[in-house]
Amino acid sequence: MGKVLSLHISLERGTVKNNISEIDIVEGWGLQGDAHGGDWDRQVSIFPVEALAKVPLDKQEEVLSDGYTENVTVADLPLAELIPGVVLRLGQAEVEILYVGKEAWKEHGRPYIISREGRFGRVVQGGRVRVGDSVEILER
Repeated sequence: MGKVLSLHISLERGTVKNNISEIDIVEGWGLQGDAHGGDWDRQVSIFPVEALAKVPLDKQEEVLSDGYTENVTVADLPLAELIPGVVLRLGQAEVEILYVGKEAWKEHGRPYIISREGRFGRVVQGGRVRVGDSVEILER
């Protein structure tokens, strides 16, 4: 079982997200107050910290020093199991992973790894999520 390391939202797309300690995740929408919420297929972005091992040595400092661009940072989950079709329970909420990475990869900052290894999906059950909550894989 994994855990929620951090939570982040931003009021505008394309800006660094602010750290928060807890949030309501709204079914069919995303994180309350986050600019990426809406009726689409990338309502929530999740980043497993284990993917940092895939960052080349010459990019690590840049990636680690840049601001957060994902909504939820998680740990202690096998990357190979975080694939499209999997549903994750994050605290009280459930998110179905629809994509790994983005269509166009970014080359700088934290978006370098998020665009390659971020998990993106839709909220299938809303609920409260807090830093430190457990993360469980429900369906494969």
